Amino acid sequence: MISYQRSSNLLGEITDDQNMYLDSLHRVMSKLATEDYLQRIDREGIYPDEIYKAWVELGLFRIGFPEEYGGLGGDLKDLLLISQELAHWSYDIYSAYSVPLYTALTLLKIGSEAQKQTFLPALMDGKIKLSTSISEPAAGSDVSAIQSYAKAVDGGWLLNGQKLWNTAAGANGNVLQVLARSDLDAPARSGMSMFLVPNDSPGVECRKLDMLGRRGTGTYEVFFTDVFIPTSNLVGELNKGWRGLLACLQTERVLTSAGYVGSAQKVVDISLNYAKERSQFGKNIGDFQVIAHMLADMQTEVDASRLLVERAASIIISGADAMREVSMAKLFGSETYAKVSNQGMQIFGAYGYSMEYEIQRHFRDSRSTTVGAGSSQMQRNTIAGSMGLKP
Repeated sequence: MISYQRSSNLLGEITDDQNMYLDSLHRVMSKLATEDYLQRIDREGIYPDEIYKAWVELGLFRIGFPEEYGGLGGDLKDLLLISQELAHWSYDIYSAYSVPLYTALTLLKIGSEAQKQTFLPALMDGKIKLSTSISEPAAGSDVSAIQSYAKAVDGGWLLNGQKLWNTAAGANGNVLQVLARSDLDAPARSGMSMFLVPNDSPGVECRKLDMLGRRGTGTYEVFFTDVFIPTSNLVGELNKGWRGLLACLQTERVLTSAGYVGSAQKVVDISLNYAKERSQFGKNIGDFQVIAHMLADMQTEVDASRLLVERAASIIISGADAMREVSMAKLFGSETYAKVSNQGMQIFGAYGYSMEYEIQRHFRDSRSTTVGAGSSQMQRNTIAGSMGLKP
């Protein structure tokens, strides 16, 4: 079980229903997400299908969505608690949940009624997955530089281009939410649109990349060659894709940051357990002040990350703009996960460098978090801008 108290947080008391659901989710994960299983999907690059199917059966993708689309209701607080629970097992595994969730939340906010009635129940029933497709070889932090182009034709569009760093793009039954140029004569931010593109559509090719970490859920480059997109698969308004990109950005990043907290807490937990068991010079290494203080700092920073996430979430729930607070949570949370993973490797010593131990996987997975979903440098720019500066 996660080591922090579930009884309350900045968002209020955690209800009995929430605790019951988290306990059920924990039992499922305890059974399926064994260390042998997590090591295997990392080593072999296998999508966690068994766990994903269990989530569907547990109704995980119904939480946070209205009953009219097959959901169970719930709010951002529920999603934050789930995010921390799942990421405590593996940030890679968490990505298999979070990426479809973010995409579905955007669809819920700006999609047509027909799209919501079609795609959301299909996601909840496990018939499809969802993921986003934005970055390109020359367009990372600078999203306005994307070159993929959807040309209007009878009945829809023809999409051509290349995407990169797309999480879970090649998963079975996945539908990509693609951001592409739709008006080459307009300024970039005024000439983009979002489209739903099944990854088995003619002309779509997904190539899995050999990455340092997060190898199960997978990172892909995707090629689009004359891919036909029907009119019904335009998400939101034509040429308003930039607005769609921002529609759930704050929610996405605060949930991503909650995932950092869950994974960072796991690093503290396993490092603490190791320090209590590993003996050198006649006593447990955790009783040496240098190690004890290291662990104390690690736990303090993880708790600070959690509080930043809860503060940002509380502002989002209130309906106010939380971009500054979300950026702080994302910045501090990602850098904390990377930092404590590095410190955990030091505590484990040579054992941490062995592929047999879990800590090395966190060390590799955490390295992506200060880059993905908005780099630390971009978060600092946003925070500085909120302070009246122009970096």
